[in-house]
Amino acid sequence: MMAAEKPAMELGELRENEPMSRHTSWRTGGPAELFFRPASIEGLSQFLAELDPAIDVFWHGAGSNLLVRDGGIRGVVISAGRILRDIERVETYLVKAGSGVPCTQLARHCLRWEIGPSEFFAGIPGTVGGALAMNAGAHGGETWERVESVRSIDRQGEIHERAPAEYSVGYRSVKGPSNEWFIEGTFRFEPDVKASRQNLDAMLERRKTTQPLGLPSCGSVFRNPPGDHAARLIEAAGLKGFRIGGAEVSSKHANFIINSDGATATDIEALIEHVRHTVREEHGVELLHEVRIVGEVSQ
Repeated sequence: MMAAEKPAMELGELRENEPMSRHTSWRTGGPAELFFRPASIEGLSQFLAELDPAIDVFWHGAGSNLLVRDGGIRGVVISAGRILRDIERVETYLVKAGSGVPCTQLARHCLRWEIGPSEFFAGIPGTVGGALAMNAGAHGGETWERVESVRSIDRQGEIHERAPAEYSVGYRSVKGPSNEWFIEGTFRFEPDVKASRQNLDAMLERRKTTQPLGLPSCGSVFRNPPGDHAARLIEAAGLKGFRIGGAEVSSKHANFIINSDGATATDIEALIEHVRHTVREEHGVELLHEVRIVGEVSQ
């Protein structure tokens, strides 16, 4: 056992060699050496405090923006989304949400409370924690434009409350204290902006008609380059429908790669690199991927 000792049941559930294909929206990927689901924040803090410092920790959210290589992840994967699902209106324009709250749920609560601008959260396919980690955005809005404060937990199990000034935030990029993971965000909305059901429904309908929802994917694979759209460049390069193994560039939205037929993570990563190379050759543009690629290459 890699931890100092196997945690008692009240701390949570610890599994060995857990297939990450069960925990990513691409439905592929190798196993986690250890996979821990805490039963409470206290259990999570104790688990981290007692964990051997030599063991690598990987924080798992909804797995909606994640590719795990076929060789899997060494160390321990912590999946705390089930205990981080609280959402609360703490002031008229201030909303606190746990990292496990789906962004669509945050948008719907704000709609009910008639506070905005918040509808853009409905266009983010993952959770609040993932949105905080990458400054996710949609339809002209970005997560960190709304952040009032965050709570995080560190490698020793200590919880911190931090201000936006402690982070360097850019387009799909957030850098802050190392070896800390978001457990909660507090978001401030505007007194003169009401959330609109019409706007929210229009955003959801646009997602339905323009994206391959219902098929295993990670959402947008690549960041939009300055002044352009990755999907346009990929489509103009003739890559819609291009396949490697079971991985395919979506014919509906060129910035989506779908697992259409039992794709391995190796298939998907190879297709990502093929798209990058082709766009570079055709347009002279270097695409950067939004998706996080982790783990070991299969031997």
